[in-house]
Amino acid sequence: MLLRKIFRKINSAILNSFLSAEEKNPNSFNIEKANNILIIRQHNQFGDMLASVSLFKALKEKYPECKITLLASPENFYAVEKNNLINELFVFDKKKLFSLKYIKLLWKLLKKEYDLSIVPVTVAISNTSCILCALSNSKNKIGPSSLNKKDNSLKQLFNYRIKLDWSKYIDAHVSDFILDIVRPFNITTKDYTSTINYDEDDIKFANDFIKKVKSKNENLLFGFHVGAAKPQNRWSLVKYVELINTLKNLYGFDFYFTGSNSDKEQIDYMKKYFPNAGYFLNNKISQVAALISLSDLFITNDTGVMHVAGTTDVRQISLFGPTNPFNWAPLGKDKYFIRKSELIDDIQVDDVIHLVKIIFNK
Repeated sequence: MLLRKIFRKINSAILNSFLSAEEKNPNSFNIEKANNILIIRQHNQFGDMLASVSLFKALKEKYPECKITLLASPENFYAVEKNNLINELFVFDKKKLFSLKYIKLLWKLLKKEYDLSIVPVTVAISNTSCILCALSNSKNKIGPSSLNKKDNSLKQLFNYRIKLDWSKYIDAHVSDFILDIVRPFNITTKDYTSTINYDEDDIKFANDFIKKVKSKNENLLFGFHVGAAKPQNRWSLVKYVELINTLKNLYGFDFYFTGSNSDKEQIDYMKKYFPNAGYFLNNKISQVAALISLSDLFITNDTGVMHVAGTTDVRQISLFGPTNPFNWAPLGKDKYFIRKSELIDDIQVDDVIHLVKIIFNK
């Protein structure tokens, strides 16, 4: 452990020595026009990437003619692959760094002329993102000098070094907090909502699925996502079964489950109780968003699909355990969440039923 810390300090010192940028005061920032902007977001997961949409909007509002290049990761690029705010999307895959062809493509991308390069941060600082920003051909490099009072050992790689601290506003939404990296430059927006763009093919795909699920045209359509990557974010499957059966006695609805291979255990459980339900599995994010948008209600655990549903206008209930919903719950009209404690199973079936009744005025 000690040797690792020593190695990191030596590594940081070398990088700071060779790649350091001239520090500039944010008050001196006077860029009236930015044609090309690079955002490096190859760190963190799907939800973090969707939270970056407010940053894209803020940049487009400040610089309407700008072209945004986004450097994403294999784990998060699909959150924005059809987003019309992004002009160019490049997937940074560390596994491909052994390929000379791939390195040339990456180098070509980094060496374009950028007016701004930005490393946004939510829950952790990525050394890789800092280094990629330092290697970029950018006139102005913006990144974190610290996060939650923890110093960034590579802060010298940026011209503009911004202190970021969740503790200042502990209930701030992530889509708001992410703008702190550019707020000192009067770059902001009032629209914190995320978006996932889908096209007519996605809608057709969703409608074809719905035709197989619907027993009656006049029936409501409910969607459920019962899985989650983190076990502590999964509401009891027994409670989901009880919830659905209780709701069936109150409303005429057909329903489906969303999921992927990682949710196999939860999906197999549901198939035992609801073999005739729809199962929308391992589909593209744009197709999932299209399906949810055509639904009347979507109930989900705190996980990636929650953020997908959050980009639609559908009525939604998100179930939370250890995560602060004020930071991460979807924003907008008809977006609801329930949290009783850090234990998600402290939420009772009656809690959800009560909220559904309020939503449907019944």
